[in-house]
Amino acid sequence: MSLNRTEKQAVVTEVAALAGKAQTLVLAEYRGIEVEPMTRLRAQARGKGVHLQVLKNTLARRAVQGTSFEVLAEDMSGPLIYAFSEDAIAAAKVLSDFGKTNDKLVLRAGAINGKKLDAEGVKALAAIPSREELLAKLLGVMQAPLTGFVAAVAALAKKNEEAPAA
Repeated sequence: MSLNRTEKQAVVTEVAALAGKAQTLVLAEYRGIEVEPMTRLRAQARGKGVHLQVLKNTLARRAVQGTSFEVLAEDMSGPLIYAFSEDAIAAAKVLSDFGKTNDKLVLRAGAINGKKLDAEGVKALAAIPSREELLAKLLGVMQAPLTGFVAAVAALAKKNEEAPAA
């Protein structure tokens, strides 16, 4: 079904707004993926704060003009799914993880803060731990000295209780 001019302008405006808020855009070919796996992918993406959209490439090129994702304009050809995320690694992680279980999804390119990434760059970005994982590790490192101190004090108190009163 063809879109009229007003509908096309609305799509371009919506995608430009997404691009304005996003840190990352990842492009992937989805040729041959059936409906059920694609529905699972969309659900996973929603859960991670990633906006997935299938767009006409000409409209996508217009929408990213003047944004940090303009570097991807030459890669926008063929059947692509566009993954926008405000989290720097979420889009790459969602598509990369899905691509591991479904070989029909092929990562094409990506961009983060104006820097273009090839498929290997997107996979490397996806390998970075998420913000939550990094915060959890940081908290563990910060708590380790306190935990050791508390254990030492508890052991000392127990030793003093067991020592015979002289």
